[in-house]
Amino acid sequence: MPTLIKARAATEERIGLSTWQKVKKYRAFYVMFLPLLICLVVFSYLPMVGVLYAFTDYTPFKDPSFVGLANFKKLFSQAGFWQAFFNTLQISTLKLIFSMACSILLALMLDEIRCKWFKKLSQTILYIPHFMSWVVVASIFTMFLSPKNGLINGVIELFGGTPIYFLADENWWRPVFYVISCWKEIGWGTIIYMAALSTVDMEQHEAAIIDGATRLQRVIHLTLPSISGTIVTVFILNLAKVLNLFDPVWVLQNAMVINVSDVLETYVYRMGISGSQYGLSTAAGLFKSVISVVLVTVANKLSKKITGEEVL
Repeated sequence: MPTLIKARAATEERIGLSTWQKVKKYRAFYVMFLPLLICLVVFSYLPMVGVLYAFTDYTPFKDPSFVGLANFKKLFSQAGFWQAFFNTLQISTLKLIFSMACSILLALMLDEIRCKWFKKLSQTILYIPHFMSWVVVASIFTMFLSPKNGLINGVIELFGGTPIYFLADENWWRPVFYVISCWKEIGWGTIIYMAALSTVDMEQHEAAIIDGATRLQRVIHLTLPSISGTIVTVFILNLAKVLNLFDPVWVLQNAMVINVSDVLETYVYRMGISGSQYGLSTAAGLFKSVISVVLVTVANKLSKKITGEEVL
């Protein structure tokens, strides 16, 4: 297909079609692209104008007044902001690492299945949680983890233990959050790695088997290096949205665990929507975006040093 497109472009260049003639010739494609372009502008670019509110004192009941960096100074002086910031870094980083590690491990396990129908059935079952909303997922696990009639605490009581309110205990909330996140996204994450595993050269595996290499040795020395480029690419792309934690945290969060579960996006929501401090909340959101750009840039540079290629 790319070769066909290049050949067509070269033909048009020889014929000497003008830009307008090209647009007219492929107008059907531009018409199909137009709704996407409109959505992109309306929902992705126009809201960026709201960044200006980070430098103003604004409420819906009065006109915004320019205050310079006052919102940032006030934001950085609040202990709750820094607690939310460090919670975000810790929760998002561990969530990313656990999700990627589990997805890679699951993809390797599925790749070893030789029964095609069982392999497809397993993939389908594992993908289902990804399409469930976080509200539904939170409701399911709230019932399972309930200290009164939950299945998990029922098993704990059966063996003589004391029921645990997992989602209201600061020591348990984060581990439970990581487990729930992995359960929801692990199946979808395997899609990319399964596709990458399909490109692994099987002749190298056959040669390694002849040389006496075990299955684990082949995975470590052949399979993983073959998909390392995909792993790095997925890691950097996920790093761009690593600080976006509103939905999963908000539906599982409660006042009992606010110290360990409060993240930047829930902090911004409470200030902006609940507290009507729009300038301050916009400043916090802008700070989060800057940190995301820095993380992606650093990861991209590290990728060039490690693999010799930049992803972005």
